[in-house]
Amino acid sequence: MTVLEQTPGRDESGARPTPPTAGWRPRTDPAPLLPDETPFRLLGTGARLDKRRKELWRELYRGLVHGRRYNRQATALTRQGRLAVYPSSTGQEACEVAAALALAEQDWLFPSYRDTLAVVARGVDPVEALTLLRGDWHTGYDPRAVRVAPLSTPLATQLPHAVGLAHAARLRGDDVVALAMVGDGGTSEGDFHEALNFAAVWRAPVVFLVQNNGFAISVPLAKQTAAPSLAHKAVGYGVPGRLVDGNDAPAVHQVLGEAVAHARAGGGPTLVEALTYRVEAHTNADDATRYRTDEDVAPWLGHDPVALLEAELRNRRLLTDREADAIAEEAEAMAADLRGRMNTDPALDPEDLFAHVYAEPTTHLREQAAMLRGELAADAADDPDRADTPARRRATGRDDHADDHRQNHQERAA
Repeated sequence: MTVLEQTPGRDESGARPTPPTAGWRPRTDPAPLLPDETPFRLLGTGARLDKRRKELWRELYRGLVHGRRYNRQATALTRQGRLAVYPSSTGQEACEVAAALALAEQDWLFPSYRDTLAVVARGVDPVEALTLLRGDWHTGYDPRAVRVAPLSTPLATQLPHAVGLAHAARLRGDDVVALAMVGDGGTSEGDFHEALNFAAVWRAPVVFLVQNNGFAISVPLAKQTAAPSLAHKAVGYGVPGRLVDGNDAPAVHQVLGEAVAHARAGGGPTLVEALTYRVEAHTNADDATRYRTDEDVAPWLGHDPVALLEAELRNRRLLTDREADAIAEEAEAMAADLRGRMNTDPALDPEDLFAHVYAEPTTHLREQAAMLRGELAADAADDPDRADTPARRRATGRDDHADDHRQNHQERAA
């Protein structure tokens, strides 16, 4: 027997009362959770700046200039065959840099595959941030050392991980907030909904940043959801939603900073939607002209995050030509260093495929590793000139330092 069947009587219209429980009220007033009707902005509003904010805006500008140059250099590296793939965040630098700067040192960042710039702005070496996309290693940095989770190539799978870490930190009494980044396409994944629900129920100290850049590869937002905005989705989980101009770096930083402070104070999660645009293709393997035109992109080129902040700083006399030139020179030096180090071929070991997957290798992994060693030994027998690699020397019994590479990886992770 259902609950409705147990409800005695009917109302004056003859229908059963809905909901059946008398006096039913929402558990949470939805009004405070709703995002503003228009995206929050600071640039061009005449907002007053104290000394601290002036320095922050300059720091944001420096990050944007470095980020734009980083994106261009990484894109060039893919054309030169030095990167297997690169999802550019050109046009989205404000979200990337603001996310990194909104966190305290002890906090954690959970990036998606497009968020290498946020990883670099968080302090990770640019080459290490690109190692995964180069195909050299599982990830190029030690997540615990830098408090940055590995770049997530599966859509939205990093979101439940962020919630789990944040919840665990809260149970332990650690002062830690997790900030998880995802694109608009990721909000259509089940992991997104599961993460929001768990975070809300547990009041986990986590912030979700959705970079709504208009497309999930070739699928426009209108074909993904009929919601008024992605920020509105927060209300269904009892979480506050915020809407911000994703190309206004100070505004993004302020909204994220408030969400981080809210989480740190025990207020629970916040969902922030940043409206921005993916100026370049989804990756270097994508042809964006198949689903959008230059006319579609043009308005966003006029709302460029770097140009917007530079114009504001110059209007407020907070940036001189000399300072701008110095920042540009710093960015060029960073790009030259990245280019030089990425043009060096790494020494790779095929057996590294099985390193750091499990603390104790599974039976299947041991079998696969043995199969690989056999193939390498056969390859070396057919062509002795190709046998001079650590893996092939071990396979043929010619390596007197068989454990050297394991020791190196242990030292790297220590």
